[in-house]
Amino acid sequence: MYTAAFESLFTVNMGITPGERILVFSDEIRADESPSPGDADRRRRLHETAAAAAAFAEHAYGNTSFVSFPATTASGAEPPDTLWRAAMGDDTIDRLAQAGILQRLIAKSASANDLEAARRTVTAGRDAVARVIIALANNSTSHTRFRSLATAAGARFASLPHFDPEMFLTSMQVDWKALADRTAKLAAAVNRAVAVEVATPNGTRMLIGKEGRTAEGDDGLLMIPGSFGNLPAGEVYLAPLEGSSEGRMVLEYAPTRKLATPLVLTVKKGMVVDIQGDEPYRKVLEEKFAESGNNRNIAELGIGTNDRASRPDNILEAEKILGTIHIALGDNSGFGGTVSTPFHEDYVFYHPTLTAILSDGSRETLLEDGKPAV
Repeated sequence: MYTAAFESLFTVNMGITPGERILVFSDEIRADESPSPGDADRRRRLHETAAAAAAFAEHAYGNTSFVSFPATTASGAEPPDTLWRAAMGDDTIDRLAQAGILQRLIAKSASANDLEAARRTVTAGRDAVARVIIALANNSTSHTRFRSLATAAGARFASLPHFDPEMFLTSMQVDWKALADRTAKLAAAVNRAVAVEVATPNGTRMLIGKEGRTAEGDDGLLMIPGSFGNLPAGEVYLAPLEGSSEGRMVLEYAPTRKLATPLVLTVKKGMVVDIQGDEPYRKVLEEKFAESGNNRNIAELGIGTNDRASRPDNILEAEKILGTIHIALGDNSGFGGTVSTPFHEDYVFYHPTLTAILSDGSRETLLEDGKPAV
């Protein structure tokens, strides 16, 4: 069913060349999880599709492996040892384990010295690192040391967390060249700003500082060694300056469903300090906040640029919808921030007005009621 889509994934998005080693991986529903019937069905289809993509790649290009493992506890948590070995080779991972670094990487307790030693070890063994990695796991590995080390060694990494295979036929059918041009233009506009204001009809009001931070574009064209991005693609994103974000966020969607009633998060000095609302998802957030204060961090501001994306109930596609913005909590250490924690979750906001505040105090409208202004 997805043969043409698989071919486009490997040739158009990943720019596969003969002889490159390919790794495709997915995750399985853990025994202690209780997803809704609809989400359980999507996750089973995702796992089956990942295996089919790996089989397609092996037949078409050879040198492909497929790894499956029980799902991690959250997006942003490090994957198990088996995946590190499949991506980077036993010799490299043995060296990290013998030095005690691997264990600290997986626990997200690695020091700056650990991270530098790990980077040197993995890049020294770059010949063993998979050239193309397709992450078709439900939980995201985008904001992990695993991903950042793999791309530091030259892997091209496509991350598809919460993916629904039907997206191969919708938001993955975008005009990739037009998407890349639109995304680059918006990133340049954001980078003229020192801060960004967000206002939405549902009552969200945020001031987000970005001084010293650079917005990047995710355009789905992952052909350069070390490239990393989501698929489906289509966003401009940045790590806000820690401690700079102020305001309130009115959440209407969790990552895979619409909330029964909104939750209101109050943000001060870059951290969520209060939650109001009776929606059951509040408990999920409170449990995450209890695990680590870093999970309260305003980690990301993103702006959607994909005109074929439309689904509001799946965060992977929702955050790419042209004219939306998303704000993430938790880890931002993999894309310019300083907060490291095994949690990263995005929340989408609709019909935003987005205003860039420039260094001279002038203002430039980037989005007005969800309509691009640049």
